[in-house]
Amino acid sequence: MKHEILSVIVPVLNEEESIPLFLEKMRQVSRELPVEVEYWFVNDGSNDNTQAVLNALNNSDSNIHFIDFSRNFGKEAALYAGLEYAKGDYVGVMDVDLQDPPELLPEMLRGVMSGEWDAVGSRRINRIGESRIRSFFSDLFYKLVNKISSTQLVNGARDYRVMTRQMVDAILSMPEYNRFSKGIFSWIGFRTKYLEFENVDRAAGKTSWSFFSLFKYSIDGIVNFSTAPLDIVTGLGFITFISAIIGAIAIIIRAIAFPSTAVFGWPSMVVIMLLLSGIQLLSLGVIGRYISGTYTEVKRRPIFIAKKVK
Repeated sequence: MKHEILSVIVPVLNEEESIPLFLEKMRQVSRELPVEVEYWFVNDGSNDNTQAVLNALNNSDSNIHFIDFSRNFGKEAALYAGLEYAKGDYVGVMDVDLQDPPELLPEMLRGVMSGEWDAVGSRRINRIGESRIRSFFSDLFYKLVNKISSTQLVNGARDYRVMTRQMVDAILSMPEYNRFSKGIFSWIGFRTKYLEFENVDRAAGKTSWSFFSLFKYSIDGIVNFSTAPLDIVTGLGFITFISAIIGAIAIIIRAIAFPSTAVFGWPSMVVIMLLLSGIQLLSLGVIGRYISGTYTEVKRRPIFIAKKVK
């Protein structure tokens, strides 16, 4: 009889088509696991029949649980909610669209149960099927954040992983509102191994991640784990200040040495004014992004609100 439990956290948003396919595949894989598997589906404000599907599954299977949010709080909040409610000896995080291959789960679990690793995660080695622009910006994000942050992220790493209870408790000890799980997984440390796999297309439905939402998510990651943007705008301010002093000295010298040329140069002045204004606005935007993060944190609002847990 299986005594230990693996809690699998599955955030869902408008995934009524994917959930049955996911469970069918997982039930095949779970037969190979030396533990009992329970599922925690987190309904992140779906507006289709996702919750009705979860209600029916919960009524027919005692190992299927759900958390129904009062509205859409985002995937990060869904992950945190799942971690908070899951009580298994081991905890896994997966996407429901089968882009996280369930076939990797037995090897992940073996790695964690061996005691050699605190977590076994996964990373995509390619992005076949995605647009080149999306792939380019994704690679650029990882290169940038790893250069400016002390918290190193693995390129292509997914949220898909299996963790020990100790690691999960460490994540829950960080109840920050502005969350970036990839960074948190890395920041807390613990011995982590990554299994590689090729990109897999969605089994059904459409992704809720648009290019803009991914861009915003990447900005959150940079702001949450690096203050380098503030150092950059400080450097820009210093360079601009020194350039202004040098320019002022040059203008004074030219006006004294060549009085007839003092009235010329208004186009260049306009360009310089626009440049300086642009630098100022950029700097204010960067500083404002950090201030907005502080603002949302100090309000101490809950990360999520569960309408129903069963």
